[in-house]
Amino acid sequence: MKQLFIIVAIFTVFTATAQTAEEDVLKVKSRLDSIEGFSATIKLHADISFIQMPDKEAAAVFTKGEPIVITSEDFTLIPKRGLDLSFRELFEHPFITVDRGEISNKANLRAVSILPTSEKADFSLATLHIDTKNLRIVWAEINTKKDGTYALKLVYPDNKAVLPSNLTISFEIEKIRIPLNFAGKDVKVDRKKMREEDEKKGRIILDLDYSRIGKGG
Repeated sequence: MKQLFIIVAIFTVFTATAQTAEEDVLKVKSRLDSIEGFSATIKLHADISFIQMPDKEAAAVFTKGEPIVITSEDFTLIPKRGLDLSFRELFEHPFITVDRGEISNKANLRAVSILPTSEKADFSLATLHIDTKNLRIVWAEINTKKDGTYALKLVYPDNKAVLPSNLTISFEIEKIRIPLNFAGKDVKVDRKKMREEDEKKGRIILDLDYSRIGKGG
């Protein structure tokens, strides 16, 4: 009976932890779903070893249920992956969550993996670091089926914000397929250095200044 009690106790703790992870994910999803749309000015800095580009500005417009629209006068050097601040691709199809445990008790961070159960999903695995106190994603690594793996680091202006004020997108350049031929008139690409690098990786750092955030009920 004592052994049975211990087994039941362990199972109960495991189940409670798993439920907490799933509940955290669903609460984060609910907060993101509350965003009906936004408009923002973006300042962009490219950190890619073989590309020299001055910092740029662009405008972003998001409407719920639609891809984010980025417009700029002279460049398109921006990966499409990683700009969906609603994380729609993670929650569009059925999924299961796996609790990876607490990262930092002080910062209220928990690691959770999301595995889609539908073949329609564009990704195979996503690992999130969730701020369980403020219910938002602060870091994510998403393994896509066609565009390689990319990681996001999200920084928020205050504890109540749902959308980040700073976003760093790390990615595999060859998989993301950035259109270098249309990167802008003042962009220099060292193609020799690009060919010599075995692993072509880069980062795009975005500062977002929102002029409008529309929230639902």
